[in-house]
Amino acid sequence: MTHTPHELHEEFPEYAEKIHELKTANNHFHKLAEEYHRVNRDIHRAETDVEPTTDDHLEEMKKERLKLKDEIFGMLHA
Repeated sequence: MTHTPHELHEEFPEYAEKIHELKTANNHFHKLAEEYHRVNRDIHRAETDVEPTTDDHLEEMKKERLKLKDEIFGMLHA
């Protein structure tokens, strides 16, 4: 598969080290990061027509990714 855009380390490059630390030390953060990765991968697969979906479903997935990203950023910024 090609490179998947919007990975956490690309979205928050200044927090790369803290992302790694929280993934190993904080179970809630780890679950959020895994869910973000899953949704992000699904969006990428839909956008590249590997697994086509409806426009409505794609928009719902993007909203879910944004919600996860906001929660992750809140934890990184705390």
